[in-house]
Amino acid sequence: MSGQSTSADDFIEVPKPKAQAARPRRPRRLPKEVLWSLPKLILIQAGLFASLVAAWEIAARTRLLDPFFWSQPSAIASMLVVFFSEGTAWLDITTTFRETILGFVLGTSLGAALGLSLWWSRNWARALQPYIICFESIPKLALAPLIILIFGIGLASKVAIAAALTMVVSTITTYSGVRAVDRDGERLFYSLGASRWQVFRKFVIPSCLPWIISILRVNIGLALTGAVVGEFIAAEHGLGRTIFYAGQTYEIALVWVAVIVLASLSIAMYVAVSALEKVLVRGVTHS
Repeated sequence: MSGQSTSADDFIEVPKPKAQAARPRRPRRLPKEVLWSLPKLILIQAGLFASLVAAWEIAARTRLLDPFFWSQPSAIASMLVVFFSEGTAWLDITTTFRETILGFVLGTSLGAALGLSLWWSRNWARALQPYIICFESIPKLALAPLIILIFGIGLASKVAIAAALTMVVSTITTYSGVRAVDRDGERLFYSLGASRWQVFRKFVIPSCLPWIISILRVNIGLALTGAVVGEFIAAEHGLGRTIFYAGQTYEIALVWVAVIVLASLSIAMYVAVSALEKVLVRGVTHS
């Protein structure tokens, strides 16, 4: 035995302090946000717009912003009145609108038709695929001067540019829809005695319609871009021509007026196409 002494306390277990019972954690809930009512939302949006315009006007009057380069809301409002009362506003708007709609319809229709044609033959699809990818990768706006030279400075060249921008997107999207067609459904049609044309018309096209409809809102913006870019290069009328002319002559207020009118036109066309898309989707789902 060692020389160390052992006391009775060494054999008595000292009670350890009991751990405090863990409090149950409250389960976290998904945060809820009460949506603003429509009148309140419109009021806030109008307030933001008015604040922005007021800040712009004050900054221009106090020279925090150079009014020569930035203009100011009061000058833009005066120019807007002159543009519609003495200028060629309605002719420019109708010209850009006509170019956009024609390019939109032409490009979407041709692209959808080309994409649907790839269903008929896999070899045909494989042969065209490199050309489609190549045309998609090329910036179509770089071809705008060439298109202007070929079709002239009139309506045809702007429609061609707008159609070129929308056609490739329509082709690729429609071809994706073709590849997603249910093969079992095709076999069922054939087993019931349907011809190849009947399968294409009654099964393939309805199956691809949602894909075609989904690109309408994208294409209307692309078509408007193509029309305006064509007007930048060479045009007799149009909002793009007005913006280019005003920029060359340093009429900044007129630039802003044309941009505002162009934005309003684009919003109106986007809303119209969105409404058309809803009608078409409802018709497809209920057919």
